[in-house]
Amino acid sequence: MDDRAYPFSLVKELSFRRVAGTEDERRAAQILLREIEDAGGKGEAMEFQIPACEVTEQAMRVVSPYEQEIETIAYGRSGSLPEGGATCKFLYAERGVEADYAGVGDLSGTAVMVNSASFETYRLLCEKHAAAFIVMRGMHYDTLETADAYRKNLSDEKLQFGRVPGFMISAKDATEMVRRGVDHIHLTLTQTEFEATSRNVLAVIPGTEFPEESIVLTAHYDSVPVGMGAHDNATGSAALMHIYRRFLKNPPRRTLRFVWCGAEEGGLFGSQAYVQRNKELLPQIRLCFNFDMCGTVLGENHISVTGGDELKHLAEQFCREDGRSSVVRARVQSSDSAVFADQGIPAIAISRYADSADIHVRSDVLFPLSAEQLYRDAEFAVRFIARVANAAILPVDTVMPDNMKKELDKYFDRDKVKKN
Repeated sequence: MDDRAYPFSLVKELSFRRVAGTEDERRAAQILLREIEDAGGKGEAMEFQIPACEVTEQAMRVVSPYEQEIETIAYGRSGSLPEGGATCKFLYAERGVEADYAGVGDLSGTAVMVNSASFETYRLLCEKHAAAFIVMRGMHYDTLETADAYRKNLSDEKLQFGRVPGFMISAKDATEMVRRGVDHIHLTLTQTEFEATSRNVLAVIPGTEFPEESIVLTAHYDSVPVGMGAHDNATGSAALMHIYRRFLKNPPRRTLRFVWCGAEEGGLFGSQAYVQRNKELLPQIRLCFNFDMCGTVLGENHISVTGGDELKHLAEQFCREDGRSSVVRARVQSSDSAVFADQGIPAIAISRYADSADIHVRSDVLFPLSAEQLYRDAEFAVRFIARVANAAILPVDTVMPDNMKKELDKYFDRDKVKKN
């Protein structure tokens, strides 16, 4: 197959729901392993466990001042209510900060609706002993379906404060409930927690001169439960496979470690599992390149640098040399590169964004993408990686500055934990 067409052909094959811990995610991993072997390389599946849940019963009903069933999706890992459910007072607390609870006191027996379940909002719900929490999804005219709502699991960071049964409803229903002065609702929730199996797909190309120095290359291949996950992130996975095939034919001076990460969407579980199991390798890894979304016909190129000014300048300079228009920013990319940066490994996250191409929704499909743009994005990455991997001496110091460590603390919610 023509190299220019290859990455897009792989995007097409990977464009199906690949939810972490499911048979479909395992099928996607098998496709990646097959592609590695067909290219003449050797791949490995690294299995790990992720938290999962099965919701067997969920319901919401307005009981006062009128009666109405409300469509809902429960939060996974948020616990269960007593058999038969619970009738609760209803309170809309907007942002869910202290000022929104002025004069309210203890929230036992109260279901609290908030605009979003942020870290701080959830902590206060637990401290005030809320009976349940509710968030809304979409615009005022949306149903849960048109809002592309799907079940989300509470993170370990939130669960350190306890479990509060959680529910999602449409913004349309939420607007109507507040407008009509709902004061009591009945909630039902039963769920069982368990562990599911996800996996990373790994491959290594040893360096020809400096094998003890490594560069790790990452892209997640799982998807959310809605849409086909074409843009997010079949494109990044396919670009990474194109990069692998290129360097397999022409190994660089430094070792390249390829990681197609599973279970990124639910909490960066694949990259976390990789660093936990490969602690002895981490001192050898000098840099991370991450690929999360590329190949859109319309849009603009972005590079997020999680590291020092020297690394940002390198990215800017290479874009000028290569003639590629890119927005280069020093920031923590919300992707697997953040996990490696948190281990002190500077990261370069290469993406292409477009307002006309969606992610995490039903419309994440093939149409906004093109084979030619995906090839150009992957080839740019090949040239950038080759510049670093083949340098006589690494062109930048691989250190994580203090200001970026603080940004990582914010990203992983550690700054909030320390305050409390």
